[in-house]
Amino acid sequence: MGSFKSLVIAVGLCVAGGVATPVAAAPNSYPLTLDNCGVKITFQKAPQRAIGLGQNSAEIMLLLGLQDRMVGTAFWPSKVLPQLADANAKVKLLTVEFPTFESLLAERPDFVAAALPTLLGPSSKVAKREDFERVGVPSYLSPSTCLDTKGSKDAYGSRAQLWSTDALYQEIDELSRIFDVADRGQALIADFKAREAALRASVTPGDRKLSYVFWFSSPSPSADAYLGGKNGASGFIADLLGGRNAIQTEAEWPTLGWEGIIAAKPDVIVVASLDRNRWELDKPEAKIKFLTTDPAVSQLAAVRNKAIVVMDGQAMNPTVRTIYGAEQVAQQLKALGLLK
Repeated sequence: MGSFKSLVIAVGLCVAGGVATPVAAAPNSYPLTLDNCGVKITFQKAPQRAIGLGQNSAEIMLLLGLQDRMVGTAFWPSKVLPQLADANAKVKLLTVEFPTFESLLAERPDFVAAALPTLLGPSSKVAKREDFERVGVPSYLSPSTCLDTKGSKDAYGSRAQLWSTDALYQEIDELSRIFDVADRGQALIADFKAREAALRASVTPGDRKLSYVFWFSSPSPSADAYLGGKNGASGFIADLLGGRNAIQTEAEWPTLGWEGIIAAKPDVIVVASLDRNRWELDKPEAKIKFLTTDPAVSQLAAVRNKAIVVMDGQAMNPTVRTIYGAEQVAQQLKALGLLK
């Protein structure tokens, strides 16, 4: 899956100018109250029976070394990061798909952190925040996915401004403070900031901005494709690499037929690799086979130029994986001579 080892860092250390230096953060004083997506949440003490509802929430907790305080995880589009496998094995996997509210309560959680509004939100298939409030369990939704879903056909909502890693760093900081491990949070944030700066400095865009289509998956070749929207993590990756998203809708996960994708004329097609096996086109090799054999799609310049790259699908969500996904894309585009 590639190297992601610098995210597994010594607790209490951060990288500053290439030198590991101690990070000190004051211990929490409880009760701790945070404003999370417009909802006030209060903690009387650090959680001891937490659930990571969604891959990003679970992986942040594991990166913070909190596996002994987790009683369950659910909803995993991809396998856990390899270096977190041992820690993750200590935590009960409820399901890789959408869990039921009852299955979450059965673990007697004292905190639930959710990655997506479809897991915790007004139109969630799992639970609404009020459901957890009624049973006295604080819930937390990723600041990266606090999107307006009113009037949107997309259950994930729409995003008016380009996502940035500031929201990710806020999430890491807040979760680390909730669990009273702020030093670990600051170390993790410092590492991510160093990776992001290094990647931005390493890319020299060409004479013109490359346009990208980020294809997450499709139920079938004839169905509309799920694509990364203009201002989501996909748009952030395109911008980080000096390019732009060819899909200009503000919906977080727009669906588009192949006629529309052809009309967008992307220079690069980024295909997601997913481990969930919900659809055949979750597999990157199935996507590439379709792109190269469909009579119309195979005539796209991006396909003819072999400008097709593979990326971890979870990195197309605004998560701890996003910088890593950008690194994957940059490496492949440099090999193709499309980036310097």
